[in-house]
Amino acid sequence: MMNKNTFFMLKMLCGSLLRRRSRMAVALFGIAVGAAVLLGMVTLCYDVPRQMSREFRSYGANMVLVSAGGEALNLEDATKAAGLLSKDDLIGMTPFRYIPIRNNMLPYTAVGTDFEAVRRTRPYWQIKGNWPTRRNEVLVGADIAEYVLLTPGKTLSIDGRNSRQAKFEADITISGIVKTGGAEDGFIFMSLPDMEAITGEGNRADVVELSISAGEKELKNIVAAVRDRTPSLEARLVKRVTQSETVVLGKLEMLVYLVTVIVLMLTMICVATTMMAVVMERRKEIGLKKALGAENRRIAGEFMAEGAVLGALGGLGGGVCGLLFARLISENVFARTVSVEYHLIPVTVIVSVLVTMAACLFPVRRAMDVEPALVLRGE
Repeated sequence: MMNKNTFFMLKMLCGSLLRRRSRMAVALFGIAVGAAVLLGMVTLCYDVPRQMSREFRSYGANMVLVSAGGEALNLEDATKAAGLLSKDDLIGMTPFRYIPIRNNMLPYTAVGTDFEAVRRTRPYWQIKGNWPTRRNEVLVGADIAEYVLLTPGKTLSIDGRNSRQAKFEADITISGIVKTGGAEDGFIFMSLPDMEAITGEGNRADVVELSISAGEKELKNIVAAVRDRTPSLEARLVKRVTQSETVVLGKLEMLVYLVTVIVLMLTMICVATTMMAVVMERRKEIGLKKALGAENRRIAGEFMAEGAVLGALGGLGGGVCGLLFARLISENVFARTVSVEYHLIPVTVIVSVLVTMAACLFPVRRAMDVEPALVLRGE
């Protein structure tokens, strides 16, 4: 049960807070705002970069697999390497195989790939017409289509030789024109099974692109793991993609931390100013307590308890508002919904209490410096 001293202490604490409702309301509001910004920014910093990392995959893959020996790689080895990644991190894996072909004596490069995987790793492709869905349907690069005057629906006869120098011939139908503004505009894309049927060579690729939702540090760990587990393959990072992503997300996190620190400092100033005003109002009360034998630690404990109560109440209210703040900012600024991290509310309350108590240190020191004789004489 609660003893008399504790009950008396709580009664004094509640009375002190209620008698100065306007001042305490200002301090409580400042703490709640700081807690809301703290929780909101931490939530954004935790969830938005992770989602934006997946969004960056629309700019292309961030890792490629090639054969360590320089020859064509085995797709089974590539699948084994991709198995080192979790399903949540691996957005797509796309094989590419390049062979020279001819049409009416004009040389071209045909690229065998998986069109479903391409949609995940290269979503920036612009297709005029349709994606290939039938056998021997292809996509033609915009530069080739413009040079030779090709349109969707037209049929081409191609020929060439495979790696064993065996000749092959086939008829292909253009289902669409692909335009990216890059090297893809100069290639003819067909499905990998069609290329294998035409050339008589299967289960091979020259390069495999991986689109992985991970930071640069995690990607380097994946490169090391691939090197150890599949020595026949060499994993390489697409530096222009990974470095740009790291820089952008790093600056975003730095901005979030900076705003959070500034808001917490303003919260401390607000609380310190309010508590200092309270100390000045209560100088006679403090002097009387000291004259009656109250120790400095007792007086300090009373003010620190008031600060802790304000911090807990403000942190709790600000934590709830912070979740709404994070969702509002995420939906209106980043056009995405953040996942709610309820376990951050207790952490926010604890941080708010610590920040509030730290802000009370200087006012408490002024309270302990009060001289009873001078105060009681009205000086």
